[in-house]
Amino acid sequence: MRLLDSRRALISCGIAALCTLTACAGYTPTPVADTAGLSTEPTAVETEPTGAPTVRGVEDEPEIGTRQTKWGPLTEADQELIRKVRLASLWEMPMAQDAIQRANSARVRQVSREIAAQHDTLDGQVRDVAAKLKVKLPVKPTPQQQDWMADISGRSGSAYDTTYVKWLRLAHGQIFTLIGTVRGTTQNTLVRRFSEQANAAVLNHQRLLESTGLTTPESFPTPSI
Repeated sequence: MRLLDSRRALISCGIAALCTLTACAGYTPTPVADTAGLSTEPTAVETEPTGAPTVRGVEDEPEIGTRQTKWGPLTEADQELIRKVRLASLWEMPMAQDAIQRANSARVRQVSREIAAQHDTLDGQVRDVAAKLKVKLPVKPTPQQQDWMADISGRSGSAYDTTYVKWLRLAHGQIFTLIGTVRGTTQNTLVRRFSEQANAAVLNHQRLLESTGLTTPESFPTPSI
């Protein structure tokens, strides 16, 4: 009897062990996601009134309407001026730096040095104003400005010089109207002072570009009737 009981115990243990091995053989662990390639940078998230989080890009839509600041009301036109001055620096400063190296004319190279240095100063001013007034700035040139850059960069010799002067002068002329409008209408003292700084820089750049002698009739926009 004792021998029989021992055999039964051994058989029971063997069956239990076999079941355990079978269960282990059929187990497939849940794969762990590979996070090595994931960005660890924090994502800016804001919460909408509904409670749903929304990821915001760097270049949000311009703020609509007027809001109050400690320097006075900030209008849409005020913000547009700040953004457009920043856009000007984003393409004119690198093109001026490029012209210092590539321009055919010594005068164009000299003018480009002055424009690049002044844009560096103006860009610092616009970033300071934007930070104080909480205005989001663009981070790259507009498609039109990129086309101008490509047109200039694709040329060489005297054609490079004339194309460079043409597009920079045209761009400076386009922003002049906005500067004058904001200077005459803004009630924001910070924006008013900045508009004067921008006006002085733009006017000086136009004079420098015209001093190259390359402002042909093609460099001027078609007069409005």
